[in-house]
Amino acid sequence: MRMRVLTVCSVIALASGGAAAADPVAGKEKSKPCAACHGADGNSASAEFPRLAGQHYDYLVKALNDYKSGARKNPIMAPQASNLSIRDIADLAAFYSRQQGLQVKY
Repeated sequence: MRMRVLTVCSVIALASGGAAAADPVAGKEKSKPCAACHGADGNSASAEFPRLAGQHYDYLVKALNDYKSGARKNPIMAPQASNLSIRDIADLAAFYSRQQGLQVKY
């Protein structure tokens, strides 16, 4: 029983390692080019651009990787994501996922 608990804890720790290794402080610095459309904290002032603040870490990582690979099509985001490293994506996702999403009426 004790070995099973240890194994489960190890699997959980490994699975959550991506978010834990990401640096939201670095993500804030890397988010400066994103601010023009998505707002400084990820709360876009326009319905034209999605709010990133408060989104789930895993969702943000997947979305950025999909823009980078071309699996998700967007003429604005594709070139923005194309130069991001795995670490950049993790840091950006860590930053935006920790921001407070606002309920804004457009």
